[in-house]
Amino acid sequence: MTNIVIVEDDIFLREELQSILQKEGYSVVSISSFDTPVEEIIAANPALVVLDLNLPNLSGFQICRTLKEKGIGPILILTARDQLKDELHALELGADDFLTKPCHPKRLIARVQKLEQLYAKLPILLTWGAFQYDAKTHVLYVGNDSLSLSENEGIIMKLLIKHAPAVVKKEQLFAELWGSSEFVDENILQVNMTRLRKTLDKVGMSHHIKTVRGIGYQLVGSE
Repeated sequence: MTNIVIVEDDIFLREELQSILQKEGYSVVSISSFDTPVEEIIAANPALVVLDLNLPNLSGFQICRTLKEKGIGPILILTARDQLKDELHALELGADDFLTKPCHPKRLIARVQKLEQLYAKLPILLTWGAFQYDAKTHVLYVGNDSLSLSENEGIIMKLLIKHAPAVVKKEQLFAELWGSSEFVDENILQVNMTRLRKTLDKVGMSHHIKTVRGIGYQLVGSE
């Protein structure tokens, strides 16, 4: 089931959008706090983001740019701003589609389905510094070199790139790798990190993974 994240500060419209999408069988997460919206969106692991532009703290333009830099997409802009310059700017920042409010529910669903179909055929490339990771094939590109990662190595690398330069907590890694940490020995995470570092050693890039003692791991170094 596709996971859609709604980023809309109007509570009534947010609930309406959630209802429309859920009736079509989508799993929906709504962002209702806008202190750290980018982090909340990434944590929700969206397959698609419905994003307003007029938001408190960070504008939708800023959020769109940051999400695209972290390989999050597709992004469907849904906004009351109907100026051509706003649409062009959003598209320049990486937005995949642009709709103005009010929007007929059938038009919204049609655009969501179109983006789903389009992205199903595209590689999912996440980029950070010299790293470029294809989440579909588990291949990591470093400059002119490429490395085939195991599934677990790929999951770890995906999280590190998506959250970079922030720290990925151990709990997040356990949740993505094994569902939870309840019945998993913490040493197994260290084993998986060691394997990933050994893989990155082949291209001299293992030093970019930093251990934050007692908390987790992060990508460091110049982007």
